[in-house]
Amino acid sequence: MFTKRFWIISGEIILLILVFLIIVGPMISIFIWSVAIRWYWPNTLPQEIGLDYWLQALGLQKSLAIGAVSIVPAFVLSITIAVIVVAVCMALAIPAGYALAKYKIPFGPAILFLFLMPNAFPQQPIFINLLGIFTKIGLAGTVQGVILVHILVGLVFGVWITSATFKSIPVYLEEAARSVGAGRIKAFFRITLPLAAPGLLASAVFVFITSLDEFTGTFFIGLPFINTLPMALYSSSGYNMQFASVIAIILLIPSLGFMILIQKVLRAEYVGGMG
Repeated sequence: MFTKRFWIISGEIILLILVFLIIVGPMISIFIWSVAIRWYWPNTLPQEIGLDYWLQALGLQKSLAIGAVSIVPAFVLSITIAVIVVAVCMALAIPAGYALAKYKIPFGPAILFLFLMPNAFPQQPIFINLLGIFTKIGLAGTVQGVILVHILVGLVFGVWITSATFKSIPVYLEEAARSVGAGRIKAFFRITLPLAAPGLLASAVFVFITSLDEFTGTFFIGLPFINTLPMALYSSSGYNMQFASVIAIILLIPSLGFMILIQKVLRAEYVGGMG
């Protein structure tokens, strides 16, 4: 006769297995596809495995037989765009977030809400309208146009997390520094900025990941000349699962690494300051 505790533990184990399969299962499938040379139905596992698609994607070999190309140029371009976007977004987000957190700005909550607008609605209509504007001013199909679109999307995380970070730092710390002779700027750089550094790092990481993974804006504004990693993934996903899986893993690695970093540096009070 099974006890109630037995059924509870069994249910928990089954639930954990299901969650594991839902979360980790697709990743395992992507990894298997990335090393599969031949994998045809109805076989459960690939008939032939190897690193041919990895070598081709990383530019270490050239073979027309497997239908894959080097993604090194797309990778370099994606990283370059992401770094520029982080620099611009943080240069705008730090003063904006500090002002919104520390000063009573008229319509401050409304201004914060405006930064959510690009993500509050379906992005396709927004980018289609931007495409018309960018075409008129010569930014469509250029790296500069893609960077501007990524900045538009990344400012959401930049301003909100930065504002929450500064809001979580007690005002009396700066006031104490000014009471002993430090000016407002010196108190900011000596007291507030070092305390806010973990939250600012988390904000920069979110902006970087957002830019690195951004597809919709790059698709509408960058085509046909700008080829980033998400664009390469989209192009290959319809005809070459192995090559698409390699790109997906390459995109996944920095995202996982940075998310682990965020978990270590983003304190609970920073998140609480977003409310």
